[in-house]
Amino acid sequence: MLQVKDITFEYSKQKVVLNNFSFSLKKGEHLCVMGESGCGKSTLLKAIYGLLDLQKGSIFWEENQVLGPEFNLVPGFEKFKYVAQDFDLMPYISVAENIKKFLSRFYPEESETRTQELLEVIDMKAFEKAKVKNLSGGQKQRVAIARALAKEPDLLLLDEPFSQIDNFKKNGLRRKLFSYLKKKNIACIVATHDKNDALSFADKLMVIKSNKILTFDTPQKIYNNPKQKYIAALFDDVNSIKINGKSILVYPHQIKIVDKSTLTASVLNCYFKGSYWLVECLCNEQNIFLNHTSFLEKEKAICLEIKKSP
Repeated sequence: MLQVKDITFEYSKQKVVLNNFSFSLKKGEHLCVMGESGCGKSTLLKAIYGLLDLQKGSIFWEENQVLGPEFNLVPGFEKFKYVAQDFDLMPYISVAENIKKFLSRFYPEESETRTQELLEVIDMKAFEKAKVKNLSGGQKQRVAIARALAKEPDLLLLDEPFSQIDNFKKNGLRRKLFSYLKKKNIACIVATHDKNDALSFADKLMVIKSNKILTFDTPQKIYNNPKQKYIAALFDDVNSIKINGKSILVYPHQIKIVDKSTLTASVLNCYFKGSYWLVECLCNEQNIFLNHTSFLEKEKAICLEIKKSP
């Protein structure tokens, strides 16, 4: 189990990046950390891995304390692996050789089997002999993930792991990677801007703002009952609608067009989204967004009904 207790980190006295962070993560659990750029996501991963010296608090994996560069000649906790956004690969050797770098040379057959297994996970078997310097950014990102998994860490730390990967590859890779981690009971913390990393694959979700934890719970609970507009906006367009003097947060899919209602609106714009249209309309002097199955003409009068999940 990972125990993060009251940690604080600051680059200078004027710049506190992590302010009294506390949470725990069980073995094999997946945590997604979300928030706007500069909120402290990457710094949190570096602190957990042992790349930073904390001003306050402690980090433990089971009974072992994670300590920073002040206490270690080579920073980084041995039971963890961290994949940063710069990848840190060896450019002049092949994809397979990059993965094998951390595997034992005394057991070549086991090393080869493990390498082929990981090439399958990252969907890079066709590139195993290619030199890393000739790969795209997204391909390098996949190799960095495979290399981190070579010795099966207890905890994998991923910083924006799919940011450079094409959408048509990203969905399949996500499914393969997170299924593999669950199968091997490897815990994972992912720092991301992508709601799909959180909603589909995380057991727990943390939202950070202004260097503090806003919420820590299951993705379902946070998505269905966001505490504030900032949290809801990480997942979708969100409307803050005043009804009877009270503001409620509503996603576009929770607003339906009906035949009769006391809540009326006028269409401003329609945006094609593939399987639906995102409709912008004026309601009670507020611009709100809703999803609809077809295009609507500008200035069309519509009646609305809000259907929030319980």
